[in-house]
Amino acid sequence: MKKLISIIGTTGIGKTKLAIQIAQHFSTEIISCDSRQFFKEMKIGTATPSAEELAQVPHHFIGNLSIKDYYSIGQFEKDAIQKLEELFRTRDIVVMVGGSMMYEKAVLEGLHDLPEANEENQTKLQRMLNDEGIGKLQTLLKDLDIDYYNKVDKDNPRRLFRAIDIIWQTGKTYTENIADQVNKRDFEVIRIGIQSPREIIYERINQRVDLMVKNGLVEEVESLIPFKNNLALRTVGYSELFNYFNENWTLDFAIEEIKKNSRRFAKRQLTWYRKEDNINWVNFENLVEESLSLLNTLNIKK
Repeated sequence: MKKLISIIGTTGIGKTKLAIQIAQHFSTEIISCDSRQFFKEMKIGTATPSAEELAQVPHHFIGNLSIKDYYSIGQFEKDAIQKLEELFRTRDIVVMVGGSMMYEKAVLEGLHDLPEANEENQTKLQRMLNDEGIGKLQTLLKDLDIDYYNKVDKDNPRRLFRAIDIIWQTGKTYTENIADQVNKRDFEVIRIGIQSPREIIYERINQRVDLMVKNGLVEEVESLIPFKNNLALRTVGYSELFNYFNENWTLDFAIEEIKKNSRRFAKRQLTWYRKEDNINWVNFENLVEESLSLLNTLNIKK
């Protein structure tokens, strides 16, 4: 059976480095399931792999879209599975990497049999977000489906849009809609997670944000001001700096908020992964050697 090696872990912990080394070891290619790195205009704020890193191994689904494009998780699932089928024709192993938990899940298990986004609902929700802020969407979802509200990434408008849209379309809670639906895949999945003490994760996040600023994050966000209401830009690293450019916050405060919100996201990632029981954990200090040793133990060889 063909094998998909999925590299996961918190933001800033070294997933890109590990994915490249494993892909090189097996002479294969990489599929990204980092939903923020799909957009070509957001290279710095999403820590997109550098040109040098991208040149080392063929990557897919990085910088393939514009922030002007609408792209759903359902579309990604279809595109990713199609790309995997293509790659598996000539390879026994493919590597996937990314910290977008639901996007990884979509590839591994498939999405639930849910209707496509309703354009009228999406427009209504976008107007609500623009006029009343994300708090309005959070309250609405809480009223409609308290169970899903308690576990969803409440700061991600895409998640809120999707859940509320489905509830409106089906008349059932999102939790009811997604119960017990898993698609069978014709490839084996090996998940490798990078683990580290929380203080190391937070320290790396702080350092990464400082490096982003040094590399031109503020200028990148300034160039995107005309599109600040686009869904893709309602995300950490961009929302905070839009507040700076709106003169609501100082630059120093906005940068500290980026660090704080990135740490919050890492905490949500940790919570998500703790609930999973099929992750092979490796230590961040020795991640390549431990990963290759693990794969060898599982009899996954070149």
